[in-house]
Amino acid sequence: MSADLSVRDLSWSPGRETGTLLHRTSFELAAGRVLGIVGPNGAGKTTLLRLLYRFHRPTTGSVCIDGDDIWSLPARDVAQRVAAVLQEQPSDFALTVAEIVALGRTPHRRGFAGSSGSHDREVIERALNRLDLHGLAHRHLGTLSGGERQRVMVARALAQEPRLLVLDEPTNHLDIRHQLEVLELIRTLPLTIVTSLHDLNLAARVCDDVLLIQAGQTLGFGPPSQVLSEAAVSQAFQVIARREHLSQSRADHLTFHLQNTGYHP
Repeated sequence: MSADLSVRDLSWSPGRETGTLLHRTSFELAAGRVLGIVGPNGAGKTTLLRLLYRFHRPTTGSVCIDGDDIWSLPARDVAQRVAAVLQEQPSDFALTVAEIVALGRTPHRRGFAGSSGSHDREVIERALNRLDLHGLAHRHLGTLSGGERQRVMVARALAQEPRLLVLDEPTNHLDIRHQLEVLELIRTLPLTIVTSLHDLNLAARVCDDVLLIQAGQTLGFGPPSQVLSEAAVSQAFQVIARREHLSQSRADHLTFHLQNTGYHP
């Protein structure tokens, strides 16, 4: 089940002595759509994601899921609607893969010591299968590679059965095969998804909409073909961006060149 996401006049500043990291941002994302957050390092992508999963309280504005402001709801209710997969992954858990995925069921239980019923077990099994983790189910997290840990965290988020899934660079640390699997998973999940991505061509391929930001300011929101124009990408990343057409796949592909290096398109 997916959810409508409404972001209105959202901004965030860590305090008076530091500047605003995210300036007023607004967008509407219909249920079931995939939104890619793109922009250079330090643009405010992770800050925006943290506001969406209620890690930061907004300085201004609101984040509403199906019309409900997430700060008007109990934390447990928000955790039943929103799951997040972060770049920072713990590696010192003394828990097995199956136990970590089972943590995704916590918001649905009464008390942290709530018993695991048949529905919980079925959900956990589906999440393990979806991320091809059954062979690792009894391994401890600290023994896994970075890519394997990433897949475990995605499975934990799916076990949470959210309506909105927030992903911060989900393809980091993954080899080519598992990158493609995670991207295919994003396209097929019946959820509303917001993900940050560094690869603009992947974002154009996977996302229904993109939000392009630079220095905390929105440069564009909408379909990738419109937002990721040569001019907008060049401005945001301080490069020369060119849109080319690949003859074999018949797909558009962005290429990038440093400015002031004698490159002539």
